Amino acid sequence: MRKTVSLTVVAALLVSACATNDLGEKRDLNKTEMGAIIGTLGGAAIGAAVNHKNRGKGALIGAVGGGLAGTGIGYYMDQQAKDLQKQLAPEIQRGEIAIQKQADNSLLVSMTSSTGFDTNSSAIKPAYTPTLDKIAKVVNQYGKTMITVVGHTDNVGKDAYNQQLSEQRARAVVDYFVGRQVNSLRLDSYGKGESQPRASNDSEDGRRLNRRVELWIMPVKAS
Repeated sequence: MRKTVSLTVVAALLVSACATNDLGEKRDLNKTEMGAIIGTLGGAAIGAAVNHKNRGKGALIGAVGGGLAGTGIGYYMDQQAKDLQKQLAPEIQRGEIAIQKQADNSLLVSMTSSTGFDTNSSAIKPAYTPTLDKIAKVVNQYGKTMITVVGHTDNVGKDAYNQQLSEQRARAVVDYFVGRQVNSLRLDSYGKGESQPRASNDSEDGRRLNRRVELWIMPVKAS
């Protein structure tokens, strides 16, 4: 999903933004960080700054108060994975959440046997908010990460509608995290529509599995 935002608006948003320390606590950007952010955005398209493949570069480093480097990246992400597993232990035991560390040190948090959404709806079910609260608590403790939320749907409805719905679901989770004090500069979202089902859409159980979001938690690297 491409984003088109004027650099003037982006700069204004960044001027009013806060960075985070290593525990995710808000702090004001210093002059060096602010200059680096605005300078980076002034020389590149905003899409490149927020694209999930370019996490940890330019403005993102300033937004989190400096990136991770060397062997510290793996350790930092290992610790975050352990804390997520601890907080989400009941959901993991029930088969509702899976946490996987990837080769690039990113973490994939995916819904499995439960769903946060009804068919044709982007409203998060109240029963799923305690799980999101737990995730928000952990990512706020690990401020040097970026979180990309990817929305998915079942195959009920037309492709174009489901694409839009998947984007709305991802955005709903991002908005929820912002409401739980996760720095919005660390968050991104896009939708995959019905293109990546986890199960067959031939049954309601399968469709329920496919109405989901996945969270890609990535380290912000210093270089």
